[in-house]
Amino acid sequence: MRNPHLPASCLPALLFLFLSHSTQAKQPSEVVGSRPNVVVIFMDDMAYADIGPFGAKDYPTPNLDRLASEGRRFTDFSVSSAVCSASRSALLTGCYHRRLGLSGALGPKSNIGLAPSETTFAEVCQSAGYRTACFGKWHLGHHPKFLPTNQGFDQFYGIPYSNDMWPLHPDTIRRQKKNPNDPGNWPPLPIIEATAGLAPRIINDNVQPFDQEQMTVELTRRSVNFIEESSDKPFLLYLPHPMVHVPLYVSDRFRGKSGAGLFGDVVMEVDWSVGQILTAIKIAGQQDNTLVIFTSDNGPWLSYGNHAGSAGPLREGKGTQWEGGVREPTVMWWPGKIPANTTCDQFCSTIDILPTLVELTGGKPPKAKIDGHSILDLMLDVPDARSPHETYVGYYGGGQLQTIRNERFKLVFPHAYRTLGDREAGRDGMPNGYAMTQSQLELYDLDADVSESTNVIEQHPDVVHQLKAAAEVYRQQLGDKLQKVSGNEVRGPGKLTDDDERLTW
Repeated sequence: MRNPHLPASCLPALLFLFLSHSTQAKQPSEVVGSRPNVVVIFMDDMAYADIGPFGAKDYPTPNLDRLASEGRRFTDFSVSSAVCSASRSALLTGCYHRRLGLSGALGPKSNIGLAPSETTFAEVCQSAGYRTACFGKWHLGHHPKFLPTNQGFDQFYGIPYSNDMWPLHPDTIRRQKKNPNDPGNWPPLPIIEATAGLAPRIINDNVQPFDQEQMTVELTRRSVNFIEESSDKPFLLYLPHPMVHVPLYVSDRFRGKSGAGLFGDVVMEVDWSVGQILTAIKIAGQQDNTLVIFTSDNGPWLSYGNHAGSAGPLREGKGTQWEGGVREPTVMWWPGKIPANTTCDQFCSTIDILPTLVELTGGKPPKAKIDGHSILDLMLDVPDARSPHETYVGYYGGGQLQTIRNERFKLVFPHAYRTLGDREAGRDGMPNGYAMTQSQLELYDLDADVSESTNVIEQHPDVVHQLKAAAEVYRQQLGDKLQKVSGNEVRGPGKLTDDDERLTW
């Protein structure tokens, strides 16, 4: 209906302005120009309030502060699941981890991994002519068919799973001092180096504490070298740091430097690493043509106390689908493209990275169904840009559909979850045990109550009805262990067969 206060002669001009604005909002790639280099820095167990741009005050993070002041903070950025392997599979593929048939954290005895048939963001970039590298913690299968060089990366250096899956874990040593016959939980931790087309090599078959102390330094050195060597074509660098996962290790350069204990020292060294990468990008003359994304795989491992980070106002941490487990400190930087010193409070997720890179690089999108959406308009702060997700689900516990949310509200289904509660956390690398408790059917208004402290289910029955209906659609597609539903769209993980090569050391 026409506005009676506007003369008819104005309508064509207004329509032209509306269409012009709509076109700009729908085509942010026109603003971008040439294909950017991409750096994805993915932390391990870093909590929402662990860096300066998200509230950390006990130790300095000047390079991450710079990343935020020159880039854009994302304050409602979520992972798929609050645990390592599940979270990483979602980041790399743009899918809920349940669609991939992956849950939890894979270990040295696992004979599954990310299926080679899945398309990773490395393969997207590779299809567009990018050089690709992964330096750090992989944790998506340690046998050759599952390694990064079979998932779109030209080269890989790092550890196959978490740094605590290791016979020298302080808690294991403590147990063995009490009981010399305790065999421990883990085999030696290896460092693997691989180049696409060649067999992977074990270059260190028994990682020692000194090797862990040098890990951040070595990964940074290799990352800088990769940037320096990539002047002839665009590049994708994936840097999944093993830190700040326990056990914590730091080089001599940063030991004791923070004044805030070992955890602060480790975060400062990670911040230094970010600075080294930004410097390498500048020296390479690629500062205006490189997108840097900094985020984490899940929240803090709270049972470790002063060796764990802080989720700030958020509830709980790693191993739960409460916001403290899944909402991550996220900064994106791209000088001249991403507006400086800005904040995005619209909801988005790691599953949105792959489709965003499809749009940015011109690479081939996955043929199989994914769950993410491009967030390029949110990155570039296009006027009136909104979250691409009408709803978003949280799976944990081997396939339990525990939560579903929209931009504002989060519905929690009845499920058991771990919590410290009133228990004192562990200290100095030794964890304390969790208690188990039970949620009910609960609704939280995340805009008004980010700490998920006030259940508003009685006030919003229409929202509960809508989210329940949406959850049922996901349940039929992706299953729900709580309801004993298998799901008709779960593709399943990659499996090791008798003919596949095993990686042994």
